[in-house]
Amino acid sequence: MRSQAPSLLPIFRSRHQADLLAWLYLHPDAEFQAIDLANRLGIPPSTLHRELQRLIDAGLLRDRTVGRSRLLRAAVDHPAAEPLTRLLTVSFGPPAVVNEAFADVPGVEGLYVFGSWAARYFGRPGAAPNDVDVLVVGSPARADVYAAADAAQERLALPVNPTIRTPQQWHDASDGLVREIKASPYVTLITPDAAPPTA
Repeated sequence: MRSQAPSLLPIFRSRHQADLLAWLYLHPDAEFQAIDLANRLGIPPSTLHRELQRLIDAGLLRDRTVGRSRLLRAAVDHPAAEPLTRLLTVSFGPPAVVNEAFADVPGVEGLYVFGSWAARYFGRPGAAPNDVDVLVVGSPARADVYAAADAAQERLALPVNPTIRTPQQWHDASDGLVREIKASPYVTLITPDAAPPTA
């Protein structure tokens, strides 16, 4: 199953390819099993295998086999690694960067990217996004949320605009912003059901 060229940056062959490169180049010191990448990025295994092989053949990824596992990583020694990482960060990096920036914020039960960036990510036409809108569900301290947003913004070189809603507001159809988000494309980073219990 081949996805179309991504609206965010149509220089990539497909959104699958861009997501794969973004995840690996934004985690340059880590190795990932192919099956974990398929699950994490929602890419069918046969498609993932083809994309991986193309990128390995191009020298952009490295692979090695340990037992029955195939481990993959970014080829950080490739001449294009530095500019490619920057390009991937600003175009396809928001989910990974925002997720990591908010990972240790106490009280975050749900985390979503919405707005123009999410719309372009899902192929809706329009101008290139000039910011990243983030919905934080839970009861985190505002100072922690803004500090995490600032950290993500510094890495992405794009404004990161956080909005906080309680779990009740997220499930309540009377909240206008929540209704708007749920009626439009959004990227789920943490779901309330999957979040660890807060102290």
